Amino acid sequence: MVLFDWVKTEPYMASLTLFTATTLHTKHGFGFQRIKLFPSKHHCVFSVSASASSSPLKALIFDCDGVILESEHLHRQAYNDAFTHFNVRCPSSSSSSSSSSDQPLNWDVHFYDELQNQIGGGKPKMRWYFKEHGWPSSTLFETPPTDDDDRANLIDTLQDWKTERYKEIIKSGTVKPRPGVLRLMDEVKEAGIKLAVCSAATKSSVIMCLESLIGIERFQGLDCFLAGDDVKEKKPDPSIYITASKKLGVSEKDCLVVEDSVIGLQAATQAGMSCIVTYTSSTASQDFSDAIAIYPDLSNVRLKDLELLLQNLVAAK
Repeated sequence: MVLFDWVKTEPYMASLTLFTATTLHTKHGFGFQRIKLFPSKHHCVFSVSASASSSPLKALIFDCDGVILESEHLHRQAYNDAFTHFNVRCPSSSSSSSSSSDQPLNWDVHFYDELQNQIGGGKPKMRWYFKEHGWPSSTLFETPPTDDDDRANLIDTLQDWKTERYKEIIKSGTVKPRPGVLRLMDEVKEAGIKLAVCSAATKSSVIMCLESLIGIERFQGLDCFLAGDDVKEKKPDPSIYITASKKLGVSEKDCLVVEDSVIGLQAATQAGMSCIVTYTSSTASQDFSDAIAIYPDLSNVRLKDLELLLQNLVAAK
């Protein structure tokens, strides 16, 4: 949307103010960029109130799963394949499993959507589940493990196998990046703004995923890359974003995070960063009231839109 407003300044001169409004849902309404044209008898002076040097956006940080690619159904498949491979059987059946207790554990779609939106990271997911539903028997442990070392060994082995299975799925070539991601990454790098990826997933898995989906050149061009292995606490703990801020050398208030879930949103905001959300089918119904903008994907989102969002946010404060 473009609006023009003529304002008389001198008998022979008028200023033309042009407003461009971004068509997006934001916490503070529409974002406007003001451009003034000052025509005179001999020439026209063109100025833009928002410039790259004055932009508060110094770093854009992407989550990976759900943001760069829609991956939760692929993770669920890899977990269930791991449970089948190791014949993981919990003491009793539950609503979370589509199979009975005499069959390998199988997380159904509805349960996994809830689980992945409440607990970040693969190992914490399994540890929580086994604590709630009973530690399982498996080909690794004929009887359910009772001491901490054996339980940790079980989870480590399941996670390692699941990660390799997930890599196989990604390498199959059937998975593509979400709309607008690659273009926005390129815009950010071309503008000299720092670019980072912070994911709660296993590092080797994220590296393989990024190299396959965004390409090795873009991956190597990242100013910061952190995975779940790099911090002690998983999202919604803000550690990964606080660490990224330090590595980037950029203040938290000058960073903007792209997330897809309320867990990621909480991690970003608790780190003192602004956050936009590109939701997925499994996160669309979550409460994103703390996000400064919400999108179905990034196909219509440009760098200038994000800069204006932060400018409006600063102005509102």
